[in-house]
Amino acid sequence: MPRLLVVDDDGVSRHLLGQMLSEAGLAADVVGSGADAVRYLEKHAAPAAILLDLVMPEPDGYSILRYVRAEPRLAEVPVVVLTALDSDGEIERAFASGADDYVKKPFRPGELLARLRVQLRVREYLDRLARRDRDQKTLLELTQALASSLDIRDILYTVVKRIADVVHVDRCSVVLLAESGRVGFVLASSDDDRVRDRPIMLDQYPEIREVIATGRALVIQNAADSPLLEVVRQREPARGFASLALLPIMHGESRPLGVLFLRSKARTTFGDAELSLSSTLANATAIALRNARLLQSLRDETEQSTTARVEAEQRVQLFQRYAGFFESAADGMVVIDRHGRILFTNPCAREIIGAGEAELASATFESLLIPGQRELAARLMRGFSAGVYPRGVDLHLRQRGDRAVTANVSFSSVLHEDDAVLFTFRDVTLERQTAVELKQTKDFLESVIDSSVDAIVSADLEGTLRLFNRAAARVFGYSAAEVVGKMSVEELYPPGVAREVMRRIRDPDGSGYGRLEDFRVDMRAADGSTIPVLLSASLVVENGRRVGSLGIFTDLRERLRIQGELERAQEELRTREKQVMLAELAGAAAHELNQPLTSVIGYAEMLSRMLANEPAALKHAQIIVSEAERMAEIVRKVGGITKYETKSYVGEARILDLERASGIETPREPSS
Repeated sequence: MPRLLVVDDDGVSRHLLGQMLSEAGLAADVVGSGADAVRYLEKHAAPAAILLDLVMPEPDGYSILRYVRAEPRLAEVPVVVLTALDSDGEIERAFASGADDYVKKPFRPGELLARLRVQLRVREYLDRLARRDRDQKTLLELTQALASSLDIRDILYTVVKRIADVVHVDRCSVVLLAESGRVGFVLASSDDDRVRDRPIMLDQYPEIREVIATGRALVIQNAADSPLLEVVRQREPARGFASLALLPIMHGESRPLGVLFLRSKARTTFGDAELSLSSTLANATAIALRNARLLQSLRDETEQSTTARVEAEQRVQLFQRYAGFFESAADGMVVIDRHGRILFTNPCAREIIGAGEAELASATFESLLIPGQRELAARLMRGFSAGVYPRGVDLHLRQRGDRAVTANVSFSSVLHEDDAVLFTFRDVTLERQTAVELKQTKDFLESVIDSSVDAIVSADLEGTLRLFNRAAARVFGYSAAEVVGKMSVEELYPPGVAREVMRRIRDPDGSGYGRLEDFRVDMRAADGSTIPVLLSASLVVENGRRVGSLGIFTDLRERLRIQGELERAQEELRTREKQVMLAELAGAAAHELNQPLTSVIGYAEMLSRMLANEPAALKHAQIIVSEAERMAEIVRKVGGITKYETKSYVGEARILDLERASGIETPREPSS
């Protein structure tokens, strides 16, 4: 089976990806660079898918993408890229380079596995379509060849050779059964074009006798262990084939005309596709063989038809003794013979099917079903021959107008002595539709819960967690797989808080009994950190009985962070408003004081000149001038205030620091 290839230069990511894929049951090879990836792809078969990190040293993920898409052997391999880049341009570039899908780092394991499995399913589906197309072409080619000539020996070697190539076996043979049943004739063999009508004794081939007796295909995966071939191994220890597949060649007869015999020297698993193709070709071979024989005369066919009709009428009379029981049954009841012909139907069956008694008398079991279930009908008929009678099988019956009715059917062998099969059924169309609608509703509710931005957690009455959505995993740091059914809800709360919350839920004086709304509480994360949340909770009641509790947790961390930033911004705004007001007040005061101070200084200087001859008075006038100028300097500082700065004054008192508030320093007086 092809393995996945993981390419990531980060050791931690490689380890996590390898472990995740292993736990998911996906085999993977892990490499740590683009160069290692190229070497791996050159030496190994194409992987089932590639999980590729984009950002790596050269060659990076884009180079690997281009290499994969340019290599014909790898061009169809699905590639899922991992990237921490989330710009539209980078995503568009990844898809343009050949990516089939992308997952953003850090990745969620569930999402990554889901996307990877989608790509694997798409690849598998495309491979199946391609294989089916090849098989259909092969089938058309060989059936046309079989129909092209009545001399079957001219074409059978080409047919078996082609089958051997398509199914990958070492030998494919057509063995025709003689009338005696003891001898077979190998008409053609893929490994020898000279084989023509080679006789074989069937007592030496128990596998052929088994297929002839049962009319069913036989697959032996390991010939060395098969009980059927025990006698053959004792007689011919070195027969040389490890695996066998035999398909009956039938064309309307109850007994096969012969077998299509596939043999492989190596252990081979014959898949459904190979067996289906081989079976179809075996049927086509049967048609060709029948065309090569003498056709039955019209008289024989008429005689057989008359005999069959007489037998059917006799069987209908035989089942009349059960009529009373069938007529009163509340379920639909139908009796069919071993060929699927309807022998009897009761009134309930006719009502469900929507057909009359005369119409059903000429119908078959297969005709009761919608076209898509005809193959199922054939398998059931083969099972009856083997003694298999299923019970409780849903079948889709066809009513008038091709309207389908879903019926739950049970088959019985109570009439096996009469070579007939009884089956009973009842109409379950409404029940199945209701079940589908309930599942859709359940899936929708689960999707709503899982996509909620708030953490949603539910627990049973013992406190065991039963529901843990994606938001809860993000908030608390646990995965759902870690906690659901394994962990108590009390572990999400600090000690004692869970009981307090439950007490409040049951308090009728709160939000009402059984409810708690907008309760502020601190929770505990997986790493032990505290998570502030807003909790709304309620009891879960089913049929009047409490079965658990449900909590919705709104993570307040981001809200509190924004609130703190808002408060700091408001405080800064208030400080700035205070400084603006102070500056405006200081400017107004300085403006009002400037004029009188200017007058005082002017008059004091005039007085000083007038008292130049009176030393005592002059000294006083000069003091007035000096103090007025000092006062003017203070007013100038007041007018230059732009911020609020203080300094110590007396004791613990503080006063405005004019120099720091205005940015103007007082000039130092020259030292004397």
